[in-house]
Amino acid sequence: MYPGDKFRGAVVEDLQLPPAFSLPADESISRAIEFAYERDFSHIPVLNKHRRPLGYIDATALKAKWQAGSANPTDSVKKYMTKFQRHESYPYTTITPDTPLAELAEFLRDNIFALVTDTNRKFVLAVATSQDLEVDV
Repeated sequence: MYPGDKFRGAVVEDLQLPPAFSLPADESISRAIEFAYERDFSHIPVLNKHRRPLGYIDATALKAKWQAGSANPTDSVKKYMTKFQRHESYPYTTITPDTPLAELAEFLRDNIFALVTDTNRKFVLAVATSQDLEVDV
């Protein structure tokens, strides 16, 4: 338990997050926007054909580009996604169902969301945001 842990030792699994929704890199932006609004998600992970996270789309920004005519509805999401940075100077942080909420909160200070994965980082299980931490656990 972290000193002064306001989450009293709770872990990510205790948040009972809905299952993650993700998109293949070749999905059209029109379908991506439709899916985002159907599910009320603002950020959606984009995966490669092996289900490895490549990046994410910001549904609101993507819709604005589409409406402004700077994005074609048939373009793939890969063209507009924000790529995850994976290099030594920016280490990859693994967030799993067993990650303490205090650690998740610290991660979310510098990131808009966290992908919750299995321990081996093979599957995206959920997406957590700072808003999820505002709920009593």
